[in-house]
Amino acid sequence: MVDQQAKLSWTEDRVPVSEQFDDPYFSLQNGLEETRHVFLAGNDLPARFAPGFHIAELGFGTGLNMLTVWSEWERAGRSDPLRFTSFEAFPMAVADQARALAVFPELAPWAARFLETWKGGACDLGTLHLTVVEGDARLTLPDWDGLADAWFLDGFSPAKNPELWGQELLTHVANHTAPGGTVATYSAAGFVRRGLEAAGFTVTRSPGYGRKRHMTQGLKA
Repeated sequence: MVDQQAKLSWTEDRVPVSEQFDDPYFSLQNGLEETRHVFLAGNDLPARFAPGFHIAELGFGTGLNMLTVWSEWERAGRSDPLRFTSFEAFPMAVADQARALAVFPELAPWAARFLETWKGGACDLGTLHLTVVEGDARLTLPDWDGLADAWFLDGFSPAKNPELWGQELLTHVANHTAPGGTVATYSAAGFVRRGLEAAGFTVTRSPGYGRKRHMTQGLKA
């Protein structure tokens, strides 16, 4: 069950802001470069791409992270499917996703293919098998039967959305991570780092993107 649809306001630079959490969906400086720095480089991608590679994510939002990594998958010359599973409690209307993604013309070919097919739930885009699990991740992730090779932890700020950064949920993230799998997040909050360590990740604090001094990476043995 979907909790409810995302409620948005917009900055002058066309960045969507969640009214539920009073937090922007991506960096006000450059959301695409933030995704590349935090989630791709933070998980050593595209270097780790391999057949059957599976990415999981907390917080689908606009779909920017998915589109960024899918574009890199195809640019790497891969014709096999990338698997991408995201958990989202407040799905965004397709028209709002289109509006938000329009500020990234570099991703326009992938955004067009996604938006013309996407109706929520799951879709097969050939080189991308996408599933968005709608509902509270604290309830849906424990029942998921997948194992991710890389995790994008992209919920709203821990200060504004603490439910998505709690110890129990981070333990479920670890339980659904393949051996040698990784996790990355823009957050460097101490309780997030400690939570990932307690869940079984070896955690590193790394340089963040833009005005954020630090971010967090983790490796599961």
